[in-house]
Amino acid sequence: MDEVLRVENLHKRFGLLHVLRGIDLSVHKGETIVILGASGSGKSTLLRCLNFLEMPSEGRITIEGRLVGRETGTPGVMSYGTRELNALRARVGMVFQQFNLFPHMTVEGNVMIGPMKLRGMTEETARTLAHDNLRRVGILEKAREYPARLSGGQQQRVAIARALAMEPTMMLFDEATSALDPELVGEVLLSMRRLSEEGMTMLVVTHELGFAYNVADRVIFLEGGMVHEEGTPQEVLQNPKQERTREFLRSHTLFRLPDPAPEAAGHS
Repeated sequence: MDEVLRVENLHKRFGLLHVLRGIDLSVHKGETIVILGASGSGKSTLLRCLNFLEMPSEGRITIEGRLVGRETGTPGVMSYGTRELNALRARVGMVFQQFNLFPHMTVEGNVMIGPMKLRGMTEETARTLAHDNLRRVGILEKAREYPARLSGGQQQRVAIARALAMEPTMMLFDEATSALDPELVGEVLLSMRRLSEEGMTMLVVTHELGFAYNVADRVIFLEGGMVHEEGTPQEVLQNPKQERTREFLRSHTLFRLPDPAPEAAGHS
């Protein structure tokens, strides 16, 4: 498979706080990678560094075979140009916890604005592209509605369509369902699963272990800003090697209801 992303010795510091401590990662075209970890483990910071919403303190990021930035002369430290990063962000789509839709624009207007402003598309071409991507996430019928008239799950699917309209090389999802009511989570996860099945390269930060198990090609568990464990969903979620991974998984299954006992299951 073609390598879309390579991360080498990535560090991120906020003053004295050392959040990422030497992340190495390789992602190939069409892979879906789910990133797990406790709060403060560095998951969101990693995604934000990959889209350069946060500037890496140290390390190299290569996207589609092209090293981002230039060597500064200090080992591991890169400098980045604004024009380069703007072009990169158009190729690396990102979906956040909050939808950040423009309330004064219709759904299709929210999806059209990026291709028109950043890619120079005509209104007609951008509208066709917007409708194609709204159809991909199952919400085309809401194209003429305003965001305030949509549920949270519908708004998040519009946000996904907006990112897709830039025709990115890969998509980053940062806890895309964490702000939703529980009954709305499934519709967003289903849209993400369809994208995975279409072959979109995806890095997904989530606590939805079912999604990780059923959709991911690989699962990465972060702890203390480092890759603590990595493998297939079966390896990491069913047979983790590290005790810290096992503790994390136990904390996410502790309050699940057990399956009904065989004798109880037979009663109406």
